[in-house]
Amino acid sequence: MQRFDDMKDPKNFSRKEFIQLSCLGVAAVFFGSSFTDLLRSEDKPYFNLKPIGRSLELEGYYIWCSSPIWGEDGKVHLFYSRWKKEKGMGGWLNGSEICRAEANSPFEKFEHKEVILSPRGKGFWDATTCHNPLIKKVDDQYYLFFMGNSNGKTNTKRIGLATSKSLDGEWTRPDQPLLLPGKEGEWDDHCTTNPAFVKGDDGRYWLFYKSWNTREYETQKGTVRGNRKYGLAKALKPEGPYVKVSENPVIDFSSMPNNAQLEDAFIWKQKGKFHMVARDMGFYNHEYGLHLTTKDGIKWNKPEIAYFDLKKYITEAEPPKHLKRFGRLERPMILMSRDGKRPQFLFGATQGGKYETSTTFVFEILKH
Repeated sequence: MQRFDDMKDPKNFSRKEFIQLSCLGVAAVFFGSSFTDLLRSEDKPYFNLKPIGRSLELEGYYIWCSSPIWGEDGKVHLFYSRWKKEKGMGGWLNGSEICRAEANSPFEKFEHKEVILSPRGKGFWDATTCHNPLIKKVDDQYYLFFMGNSNGKTNTKRIGLATSKSLDGEWTRPDQPLLLPGKEGEWDDHCTTNPAFVKGDDGRYWLFYKSWNTREYETQKGTVRGNRKYGLAKALKPEGPYVKVSENPVIDFSSMPNNAQLEDAFIWKQKGKFHMVARDMGFYNHEYGLHLTTKDGIKWNKPEIAYFDLKKYITEAEPPKHLKRFGRLERPMILMSRDGKRPQFLFGATQGGKYETSTTFVFEILKH
């Protein structure tokens, strides 16, 4: 199979592949059509999904970033972000907090239990938001990776790490971010966000992060500015310190048409490979999920469709016009089987629901 890293340079395509992709890109521009309609439209998604439904809805709040984990009590604990409805969809950037909810199983509704992390106010690196929760357990310790910012804007987004011995216990909040952006002019000089974490085969702990270049972000035009890529940093311990493996990103779609990119990555290990599910931002379209694999965390296979847009699985009434992302499943996260061997449930965030904000949505993974 062609490696994704080979896709960065057109000379690494076969002549047939290059002509096909070139024609597709030109056709997409000429006809105003999405890349999806033209590229491998017959493909079946990696996940065969059965919808369970909107499992967490809160009156007066937008909900996002739903990270599940099996608790020692047999329940599912869900670490999620929320912000007040009056802030609108953009409130995640300047008013989000991270909470915990519980359910007896992924098939049941979740109940809010407590606020875990809130913005700390002036003088702190996470002064204005706490977002992107990712809950992991290593040995007897729980690690809550998250993103905070200090000015309510994207350029101070930083990945942090809170720790606890218990899912409902006291959380130790970091005084400093876990991972800083690159130097001015580098591909990742804008921020660090969307943490994805896994233990590598090299015995080190791998932290994948999203970022982009500030100059591109400030000078590009269009609905999506900048090109989001993923980098990798490694550490001997889950709490760091983390060292970036390269000055270059490990996942980079920027050579593709239509400013293709990705975000919201989640990583797991299965049968000798590392798998990623992420939200597509132009490789196929802006509604699908992507699935990629790697053996070393650096060279990734070409993306395939992980799941379709939400409208392929459920039918709901069209929401108010302020919910412009309706029908899109974002922040995909996997709840593995109790033995940790296979993906069993897909959690995500999506707009809509009875309060006309956004909610957690859960699928059962039937086969992949």
